[in-house]
Amino acid sequence: MTVINGADSAFEAALAACAAEATAMLDRLLPRPEGPEARLIEAMRYAALGGGKRFRPFLVCQSARLFGVSSEAALRVASAVECVHIYSLVHDDLPCMDDDDMRHGAPTVHRQYDEATAVLAGDALLTFAFDILGDPETHERARVRIELVRRLAAAAGARGMVGGQMIDLTSEGQTLDMHGITRLQKLKTGALITFSCEAGAILGRASPEPLQALRAYSHDLGLAYQITDDLLDAEGDAAMMGKAVGKDSAVGKATFVSILGIDRARDQARMLADQAVQHLDLFDERADLLRQAARFVITRRN
Repeated sequence: MTVINGADSAFEAALAACAAEATAMLDRLLPRPEGPEARLIEAMRYAALGGGKRFRPFLVCQSARLFGVSSEAALRVASAVECVHIYSLVHDDLPCMDDDDMRHGAPTVHRQYDEATAVLAGDALLTFAFDILGDPETHERARVRIELVRRLAAAAGARGMVGGQMIDLTSEGQTLDMHGITRLQKLKTGALITFSCEAGAILGRASPEPLQALRAYSHDLGLAYQITDDLLDAEGDAAMMGKAVGKDSAVGKATFVSILGIDRARDQARMLADQAVQHLDLFDERADLLRQAARFVITRRN
């Protein structure tokens, strides 16, 4: 993968700027704690505003730039995606799932509040995502809003992220081959990344060819992202990660690392990142940050 001098720092600056904008939009859109339900809203805001790379919002905003979409519309969709992602983390951290105490270096929602509040906060964040997408302020055309709702629902549901999580839970202690682990991660991690990359094209009412290019890019990007997650769980530093590591092997979970080994998994991630970049050939320099995102996913440390 060719990376020009200064590209890494430029990418990091762009990612940080988008994260700040997405966080500000979430802060603006989320309700304020008041009334008898204030504890729920406090937990929602604690989860949503508590940090993170905001990588999925970055993909939404960068794909939207390709089609001249306004930053306001892109950030609203980015916030919806992030609400779904955060809800999934809140629920993943629960004792009945991954049983994690820390997230982004801070107590998880069920530790900061309680398990019931964490469940409700996750539920509320999920449904709030569709409230955002359905609002005419997101896009003036109802057909575009409906398509966004439809695709995000598919990406998050039983044939997407939640379905992948179910496969992940039932596969503990079982042997999965490369096809099985690839399908699992395509649903669990890749589906939401794919929606994030497609969202800009949907907002911009793009033709099928660029939409398909972004879909192909997102497929390879999502797998590279997950392989790196598996490598970080195997080799990462808990302090830098802001959460526990080594949990996958402890429970006998099938991962790309357990199947391929560390060296082959790292090579596979590099190959997928290179492949992802090639899918962007039909775009000009406006897609350079998306190209650099492919490098980011395989070199990140948390």
